[in-house]
Amino acid sequence: VQLQASGGGLVQPGGSLRLSCPAAGSVDSINSVSWYRQAPGIQREMVATISSDNLNNDVTTYADFVTGRFTISRDFDKNTVYLQMNWLEPQDTAVYYCRADAVILGQEYTYWGQGTLVTVSS
Repeated sequence: VQLQASGGGLVQPGGSLRLSCPAAGSVDSINSVSWYRQAPGIQREMVATISSDNLNNDVTTYADFVTGRFTISRDFDKNTVYLQMNWLEPQDTAVYYCRADAVILGQEYTYWGQGTLVTVSS
C-alpha cells in the first residue's frame, strides 16, 4: 500500500485546509486510515481515524483537540481519505501524516505516507 499525503500549506488562524491521502496498491486490504501529526519536539499523535463497521458504515474517531473542527472522510471511487480542517489554530501547526492499517494474508501491516506541512500563522 502506498500513501501520498498532500494539501498542506500556510494558513491564517481561523482558516481552513483540506488534506488528501490517496492510496494505491492493495487498497482492498485496508481496514482503517488515520491522520497523525507531529509538531517539533512533540511525539506524533493521532488526529482522526476512519474505518467501517459490519454494515460498511463509516466509523470515525477524533482526538479531543480537533473534535468539532476537523472532519475525516473518504471517497472509495478515488481511494482517497480526506481531512477537512476548519478553525485552524497556531497549535495545529505540524507535519501531518496519513497512515493505513491493513491485513494481508492474515498479517497486520501499517503503512505511512510522507508528511505534509501545515503552518498556521498570521
